[in-house]
Amino acid sequence: MLNRIDLRGSARSADGIDRDLLPRAELDVEAVLEKVRPICDDVHHRGSAALIDYAERFDGVRLDRIRVAKEDLERALEELDPEVRAALEESVRRARLVHREQRRTDTTVRVVPGGTVTERWVPVERVGLYVPGGRAVYPSSVVMNVVPAQEAGVGSLAVASPPQRDHGGLPHPTILAACALLGVEEVHAAGGAQAVAMFAYGTEDCRPAQMVTGPGNIYVAAAKRLLKGRIGIDAEAGPTEIAILADDTADPVHVAADLISQAEHDTLAAAVLVTPSEALAGKVGEETARQVAGTRHRERVTEALRGRQSGIVLVEDLDHGLAVVDAYAAEHLEIQTADAAAVAARVRNAGAVFVGPWSPVSLGDYAAGSNHVLPTGGCACHSSGLSVQTFLRGIHVVDYSREALAGIAPQVITLARAEDLPAHGDAVRARFPRPPQMPQAPETSA
Repeated sequence: MLNRIDLRGSARSADGIDRDLLPRAELDVEAVLEKVRPICDDVHHRGSAALIDYAERFDGVRLDRIRVAKEDLERALEELDPEVRAALEESVRRARLVHREQRRTDTTVRVVPGGTVTERWVPVERVGLYVPGGRAVYPSSVVMNVVPAQEAGVGSLAVASPPQRDHGGLPHPTILAACALLGVEEVHAAGGAQAVAMFAYGTEDCRPAQMVTGPGNIYVAAAKRLLKGRIGIDAEAGPTEIAILADDTADPVHVAADLISQAEHDTLAAAVLVTPSEALAGKVGEETARQVAGTRHRERVTEALRGRQSGIVLVEDLDHGLAVVDAYAAEHLEIQTADAAAVAARVRNAGAVFVGPWSPVSLGDYAAGSNHVLPTGGCACHSSGLSVQTFLRGIHVVDYSREALAGIAPQVITLARAEDLPAHGDAVRARFPRPPQMPQAPETSA
């Protein structure tokens, strides 16, 4: 079921592993841009009317309005299964514990007597949070988006999630209940590229936001790329992925179960095992086939595991394996090896690292306290997952006295002249009509 890629004995350059040798889903966001462009333009010009039309076209339901009524949010929470509510409350509690510690404090540096630079951290004013709908229901994504935004101090939050025909055109009631549980009062029944456009441009019922965050399908990713600049984005999320670095101490039952857990998200989901153990590779292959036969979404899982984005990568040893997983830069990386904590400490590129046999990705998806909105498609080599920092902006505040400016004025004027920007220097000269020992611009002959 899982393809094998044997990298043992393969040449490694000074730059490391060739990423093109590794399993990866094909996701051509650029090709989708021209499909989402007219949708976004339509929302820009027609607002809610366009959103209503797209809900009928894409979601099969004709809406009277896009914004969810307060009573619908309250009813969803009242009718929520008590066990699900208790689980969500614990997920929120743990997420708050972790994200609260990510808050930044202002720092002031005294550069010279009378001259300071302060870095002040200011939250984004308004954020649109996207929660997917489709094959699965993701109240956990409500938690993962809302909690860090709230802990950052964002003043205005709005959630968008696709309308559901089976629920009268409202987003799934569990999504609504999670919003109500977190105190989110503004929720919109809008999905796909049109939801991103709603946050970017605003409509009659939704003020424009400064940022949009949250995972979604390729159309959401394309809309984020198209509208980036008009609105800030967290990332262009691709299909979910798990990589597991394991040696012969790993339990093949655990490894197979964790690969399957991510494969059930989507037919393009990536599940990759990296191991120096042929014996483990064989056992995981057998165990995966056995477990897939009994899983609920076996057709979806089977397609994902057989796809080019999934497979077993054989490596020479754990050092080689670490080089491979760093090149792969997985969204989720499990370390199931001897001395897993020491091995995990050497990882440089991953959205999140899960250490040892008792820290499966499923824990992080729901209730570890970490965030599950993470970089995909190899972007973990340069980007981070969603956090409080996502919603904060650092502003430098420069405060110099006359004496402090006078002390550096000659150097400022010298650098301005070196860059052929004399007006920059003149802006300093103007403050000192007769500055002592200040360099003069060379005279020019007629």
